Amino acid sequence: MTDASGDRSLSWNVAGLLADGVGAARTYDVRDVTIELPEDLELAGPIEGQVRLSRTNRGILVDARLTTSLAGECARCLRPLTTPIDMELEEEYLPSIDLTSGRPLDTEAEPEALRLTDHHELDLEPSVRDAISLAEPIAPLDRPDCPGLCVVCGLPLDEGVHDHPEDDIDPRLEALKAFRPAE
Repeated sequence: MTDASGDRSLSWNVAGLLADGVGAARTYDVRDVTIELPEDLELAGPIEGQVRLSRTNRGILVDARLTTSLAGECARCLRPLTTPIDMELEEEYLPSIDLTSGRPLDTEAEPEALRLTDHHELDLEPSVRDAISLAEPIAPLDRPDCPGLCVVCGLPLDEGVHDHPEDDIDPRLEALKAFRPAE
């Protein structure tokens, strides 16, 4: 089954899918989704892509292919830039409540497992937030050959003329001005 309308959230009620047999699947288009990120990250565009939910013998397998972009600045010249982010998530979510009896399931055997909510909802937002944080580049550049900033005036080196007058040198260090290391 495919939902072509496009979801504006990263949460789905999967009670119907849990009631289906192993191998049953649903596919959802994700469009125009925004989520809160940690303070140091900012979305530059919405999250978009496709999520496939498949019934396993234990729970729901999520196979998501999503894209977005982050707003930031170049690590060398500090110009604003947009960094595209591609995410591929494949994770299994296990129920926390028995579908037929409504009783809580024992989760102590697998405390680290991802769980559906008490209302059989799959919330993909925390996993997407983590994937975005992990995909963020450490030192993004506006282009690979970015020259950076001038150490004297602080302007980008590829803008304007950087022919700065030399400062007066302490007379005791004047001899070092002519020093050139031997090759």
